[in-house]
This record gives sequence, structure tokens and C-alpha cells, in this order.
Amino acid sequence: MNNLEILKLFPEVVFKYKFENFKDFNKELGKYIYDLYEKDTKKNIIKSNQGGWHSPDFQIAQKDSIQNKFALSLQKYILNVCQNLGWKTENKEIRIASMWSIINKRGDFNVVHTHPNSFLSSAYYVKAGKKCGKFQIENPNQTRRHSYPEIKNKNELNIDHTSIEVEEGDLIIFPAYLPHKVSMNKSDEDRIVISFNIDIK
Repeated sequence: MNNLEILKLFPEVVFKYKFENFKDFNKELGKYIYDLYEKDTKKNIIKSNQGGWHSPDFQIAQKDSIQNKFALSLQKYILNVCQNLGWKTENKEIRIASMWSIINKRGDFNVVHTHPNSFLSSAYYVKAGKKCGKFQIENPNQTRRHSYPEIKNKNELNIDHTSIEVEEGDLIIFPAYLPHKVSMNKSDEDRIVISFNIDIK
């Protein structure tokens, strides 16, 4: 109809970047993560991971370490997200509150979850081959989920979830309240992701 105006209010936004110099970073990050894996004799941290390995928190304050260099390199991306969202950043401390890694082997996946007590969350892909598992986000609007009749044509106005194709070097930053999960790794390669939460004070 010519006289129709569709007002798309309260959009959900996900930011996807290609991390600069990701090949060099991923080589060192991969070594660091596998070293943590070998040293973790208990391997008993279970959160959203089903079958995968969840690392202890990274020691990102360790000066000149690869995890410290990586955390510092993330700042410009985090600031860009905050600016795009219109958040006040002057005289504010924008910090990575926690950072960890997950290794998903064949058959491993992550169930739907959120990251409470944070403003933003992120997933960075150190290793992500084909069929390693999609990053999936669910619509947080519960009213939308329960008030629709049968859907004929799926579009951005009626979907209840969406999948994001990822590859090595991709950095995804999103509001921490968004429900998300990872589909099953159907490949023979490890899927290695670094996740972190962001606070602003």
C-alpha cells in the first residue's frame, strides 16, 4: 500500500567485525588456549557448554601476554559499539569483566543462555571450520513469540531466531541480554571461541 509506513521500533542489534591481524593473533591465542586445556586436569566447568571444554577465566591483566594484548586490541571495537548505540563513554570505565574460551569438538554444542550483570557480550572466533556450529540468536521479545498465528513467509518482522555464519577472525558483539546458543559441531575440527563480558562504570 502506498500510504503505509512501517515503524521498526526497538530493534535488536548485533555487531560483526573482522578482527585486524587475526591470523597472527589466532596462532598465539590457539597456543595459549590449548596450553590451558592441557593444564586443566579437572575439565569440569559446565555452563552453557554441552560436551565442550569451558576454560577457566583468562588472566588478561598479565602484562605483555597474548591474552593481555588481545584484550587491549578489543578496546576500539567495544568503543565503536558503544558509540553506535549512543551510550555515554566520556569519563566512563569500559572494561572487560571476564574472558574465557570454549573448545567444541564433534558433537559438542552450547544451549541457549544469556550473560546477566553485563552490558555487552562477545564471541571471537579463533578456529571455525565449515559445519563447526552456527552462532544462533533468539528473539528476546516473548510477546512476539506467543502472539503470532502460523507464519507463511519468514522475515525480520516475525522470526523467532536467526543464525549467523562465522569464520576465523570474526568478532561478534551483542547486548548481553540476547538469548543465544551454538549449534552442534558436525565437523572433525575443533571449534575455538573466546567469549567475554563488558561492563561500563
